[in-house]
Amino acid sequence: MACRLAAVSFDSADPLWLARFWGELLGWKLAGGPSDCATLVPGDGTRLGFQFRIAPAQDPGRNERHLHLTSSSAEDQRQTVAKALGLGAHHLDVGQRPEEGHVVLADPEGNEFCVIEPGNKYLADCGFLAEITCAGSRQVGSFWSEVLAWPLVWDQGLQTAIQSPQGGPKVSWDEEGMPTAWRNRLRFVITPVGDGDPQAEADRLVALGAKEVGRREDRVAIMAMADPDGCEFYLQRA
Repeated sequence: MACRLAAVSFDSADPLWLARFWGELLGWKLAGGPSDCATLVPGDGTRLGFQFRIAPAQDPGRNERHLHLTSSSAEDQRQTVAKALGLGAHHLDVGQRPEEGHVVLADPEGNEFCVIEPGNKYLADCGFLAEITCAGSRQVGSFWSEVLAWPLVWDQGLQTAIQSPQGGPKVSWDEEGMPTAWRNRLRFVITPVGDGDPQAEADRLVALGAKEVGRREDRVAIMAMADPDGCEFYLQRA
C-alpha cells in the first residue's frame, strides 16, 4: 500500500484571503472545500494541492517548512518577486547572502518562500512550484519515501529529498541547524491510494514510525498523525 500526497494544508487566520494570494501567485483557480477551509486545485502525481484551514493566530516565528518557486531568467525572477509583493508578500531576512541569488519572501501571514535564481540544476524540470523544503531528520525523509512510495532522489549527509516517479515538486529535509521548536503551520494531507481504508493505512503508518494524535470523524474522516520528527500531518479519505 501507499498514500498519495493530496495537498499541503496551511493554518490561517483568514483562509480565503491566503488562498487568493497563493492562487494569484501560482496561477491556480480556487476550488470548493469543507466549510472550514478554502481549497485550491487538488494535488496529483505532479502537482501539490493547497488547503487553507482556519486556525487561531500564532506568534511570529520560523516555519519548519517553506516553498521554492523557480525562475526561467533573471527577468522572470524579478517579475515573480514583484507580483508577490504586489499581492501582499514582503521581503524577509533569514541570513541569506547576496551572492546566493535567491530571494526570500513571506506571504501575507508570514509563511516563508523563496524565489530561486535561474539555472538551478537541482530543481530543473520540477515546475514553477518546485519544492517544499523542511527542517527534518534523515530518518523522516526515509519515512516519507516509504509512505508515498516516492524514491529518494537526494541522500547526502544530513539532507534527503524525495520526488514522485512522475516528476513534479521535490520534498526535502535538512537536519543541519534544525531548531528545537518551530511553527508547524504547513502540514501534509495524504490519502490512501484507490479505495484503501484510512484506518488500515494509519496502522501501516504507525508501523513505519508515525503516531496518531487525534481524529475527527466527518465526511473527510481526518486523522491527525505525527511523523517520526513529531511534525503533524493529516490522513483522510480520498
